Amino acid sequence: MAKNSAKDIEVTAFATHQIITQPNPLRKVLRRVDEKDTDDPVARAEQALASLSGEFKAWMTTEVNRLSAAYVAIRNDGFTRERRDELFHAAHDIKGDAVTFGYPAAAGIAESLCRVIEHAPDLEKVPAELFTHHINAILAILHENTRLDSISVSAELSRRLRKVADDYLTQVNRDRPEHLEVILAPSIAPAE
Repeated sequence: MAKNSAKDIEVTAFATHQIITQPNPLRKVLRRVDEKDTDDPVARAEQALASLSGEFKAWMTTEVNRLSAAYVAIRNDGFTRERRDELFHAAHDIKGDAVTFGYPAAAGIAESLCRVIEHAPDLEKVPAELFTHHINAILAILHENTRLDSISVSAELSRRLRKVADDYLTQVNRDRPEHLEVILAPSIAPAE
């Protein structure tokens, strides 16, 4: 995509501010369609996603197994950079995929786990229960997600784990204000 040159950019000055307007380069790639054209690419994408939905539980199971295996390796042999990264990436992938796969509460818990891994000053000093509670909660959500009453339980579990993790991170980062600002920010995982 070609960049706009300075002559394409319009600047309108006001007493207290300026408005800078640049040409929209997307107009060049837009395709006008005839009103009789009933093709809906969004509907096709949704249909393709729906056809894959039968695979979501298996894919989520694979992601959760990867997370569990990463933590078992840490529990057995301790943290290394590679093991820490594998645990973080497994949790991060669940955070990103869980909503699409139909497990939105797992996304919030995985995000909370990512925050612990990212912001704890020393992972060796993080209570093991903080890791195991997060991982066990994600496992429980995977196995119990189909029952309606479990949905509200999993949402509450996600909120509580986030609170416990935030309290821990706030305590251990009390002398690191750059981390506190991020820790106290609202969740970016989609809410249920």
